[in-house]
Amino acid sequence: MLSPGPAIVAAIQTSFSRGREVALPFGLGLALGASLWCLFALGGLSLLFRTYPALYHAVKILGGVYILWFAWGMWRGAAAPLPEAAEKKFGRGFIGGVLLNLSNPKPALFYAALILRLFPGPLSLIDNASIYVVALSTELFWYATVTIAMSTAPMRRRYFGAKFWIDRTAALALFALGLLLIFKS
Repeated sequence: MLSPGPAIVAAIQTSFSRGREVALPFGLGLALGASLWCLFALGGLSLLFRTYPALYHAVKILGGVYILWFAWGMWRGAAAPLPEAAEKKFGRGFIGGVLLNLSNPKPALFYAALILRLFPGPLSLIDNASIYVVALSTELFWYATVTIAMSTAPMRRRYFGAKFWIDRTAALALFALGLLLIFKS
């Protein structure tokens, strides 16, 4: 979960460029989106992917294309002036975070593998709820910590001085991640 991926790159970039008031809701959306993959895994997603491998590959490809689109937007926006920090767009930011992590099969694979390994047998409703609450709490803590830390004034000042290069580097990293997602088996 802590390894760099499109969601963490997006959370950091949003924190730098938009400030805490926009980045935190976006990060909370990322957390909810990732935790939904846990819920789907508890509901049998791993079995569905194992039964229908073509569905798994379709999700992988669509997620990769979305990440490529996100990277292209970041690349194009690297030279654009920064928007005002704390721009109020809670709904779009939160929903954007949810959608980004729902289009990312990395958390789906993580949760499906984790749940199958740790809990191979049938689970009660209380067990499922407890596992989901732990996953959601962990995701919320992680993304809130990242967005709050990266949106501090000193971090944002450093970003403003190197925005073009940071955004271009992040776009290249996301582009590579998108290609890996599409082409790696």
